[in-house]
Amino acid sequence: MRINWKKTFIVASDMLIGTYLILAFTAFNKPDETVRLCTKVNINIQDEATNGFINTREIKERLEKTHLYPLEKPMKYVDLRKMEETLTASPFVKTAQCYKTQCGEVNIALTQRMPVVRIKAANGDDYYLDDNDCIMPNSHYTSDLIIATGNINKRFATEYISPLSKELMSQELWRNQIEQINVLPDLGVELVPRVGDHIVYLGRLPSLKSRTKRMEAVTSFVDKKMNRLEKFYKYGLSQAGWNRYSYINLEFDNQIICKRKDGKRDETESVAEAVAESDAVGGVIDAHDLEQEEAPVAASGTAKTKTEPKKKAAEDKRDETKTSAKKTEPKKNKASEKSENGPKKPEEKKKQKLNR
Repeated sequence: MRINWKKTFIVASDMLIGTYLILAFTAFNKPDETVRLCTKVNINIQDEATNGFINTREIKERLEKTHLYPLEKPMKYVDLRKMEETLTASPFVKTAQCYKTQCGEVNIALTQRMPVVRIKAANGDDYYLDDNDCIMPNSHYTSDLIIATGNINKRFATEYISPLSKELMSQELWRNQIEQINVLPDLGVELVPRVGDHIVYLGRLPSLKSRTKRMEAVTSFVDKKMNRLEKFYKYGLSQAGWNRYSYINLEFDNQIICKRKDGKRDETESVAEAVAESDAVGGVIDAHDLEQEEAPVAASGTAKTKTEPKKKAAEDKRDETKTSAKKTEPKKNKASEKSENGPKKPEEKKKQKLNR
């Protein structure tokens, strides 16, 4: 077989020329990153106006301290991965994404952690809790958040105060109305509202070992209590006045106990609409002794209103038995009088004759 060397040479030459053209075209279009510098850094922080924990100046300072700020540096030496790791190490940054553009810019996109409550405990702790039940350090951040005070440690804060706060913050009414949560030494929970000069007592939160079940139980517990409070605000305080009571106790099932500012007891005030449903939840701990409350006002619910007719019927029945007993008494007296003054026996007559 004879080889056509001329044809083979032409084909090989064409392949080499094609390869050269491809490499040359790629080389001309690919910028030299060792020469090209970063001309601009774009920092985008989501929810910056809402959260306000971090701003562009702080991000820039954080990258400059670690010598990672890319402005006027060769694009080849801009380490995007290290930039992301440095930014996500911040306690206020949730996610960070960094990428380059063909025009010599570096873009940084950040999302912040969402705070739900600020803890100012009696032991001196001062920090925030985010929507993932994680602790965030205190900062210059100022916002209209609920503040939790009192007997709170970090475990109680993450396991109980966090779901309580998230449930309150999820509803617009309570997000605007409740400004403070206070935990008593016995772990009873009080709420301080913005409107109305009173304190709302919820009782102790459900205690469960399982995190999922505990979150569900606390959410259900708070939801039922706050529904009763909303009805009480609507049907009770709207008529009695927002500044009439100093303490509203929602701890007990189907009962709202109010303490008046003047210390007077008024058991006739009823708010049956406010306690139409039971709020008994498993794991609720010890009820307080009602006798220890100073001048409470028992605002009775449906249970009390249902038993009142029975009480009245029983009292009427008692009165009837008394009157019937009185009527029968005179008959007994007449009978006894007849027996005493009736005809004398024969023996008595004989005695009378002998005496004569």
